Amino acid sequence: MRPAHLALLLSSAYLAHSIMPGTALGRGGRAIPPPLRAEDAQRPILDGPGPALPPGDSSNTPQDPPAGGPGTVILSDVIGKDRSINVFANLARDVESVSQRLNDESRNSTVLAPLNSAMDKLPHKPWEDPEDYNKLGADAYEGGDGWARAQKNLRRFAEAHVIPKYPWPQGEKAKTVGDDDTEVWWEEKAGVKYIQPGNIEVASIASSVKNGQVVGAPSPIPI
Repeated sequence: MRPAHLALLLSSAYLAHSIMPGTALGRGGRAIPPPLRAEDAQRPILDGPGPALPPGDSSNTPQDPPAGGPGTVILSDVIGKDRSINVFANLARDVESVSQRLNDESRNSTVLAPLNSAMDKLPHKPWEDPEDYNKLGADAYEGGDGWARAQKNLRRFAEAHVIPKYPWPQGEKAKTVGDDDTEVWWEEKAGVKYIQPGNIEVASIASSVKNGQVVGAPSPIPI
């Protein structure tokens, strides 16, 4: 895939999410907060909403699924179904190291997927690195070497948003699946969850499945 094709691919993805629904892809003083309970620290980064149940006999009420999520549905089955993150989902699908991981039910992951609105506001394309332009000029992504640089940058961007852990305890620093030793953690302040570094407020939970969780974020991870 040449840089021109990469540009066309992303432009098409941006256009698609703005025109039509996303397509389904494959598989008085300061209040002192109460101390963090061990069971809370071990919860996934964002618990999904559940039905409000009246008090009483719970023998016939459904039980919560295990930490790994229900059934045999995996991350690759669901990441493209939420139209609010389908631009990132399309890019992640095209990065082999990420797509293989999301399709592997034996490897758990937490995906910090930037919302489409965050992708729209990026100062440059995910496959671009300003340093490449500084060193090589406007033709940084031309030819075979340019193609290789673009692929490397795209892979780095996608991998920086995948944590090889689920459940992911609060405050635990974890390296992303990429090669740049980026460490990420999350914390809760006044009932709001934030991804660090960057103080990125968690926007939503897209899915929790057998091999992990997809979390919507209003900003990309700093890389």
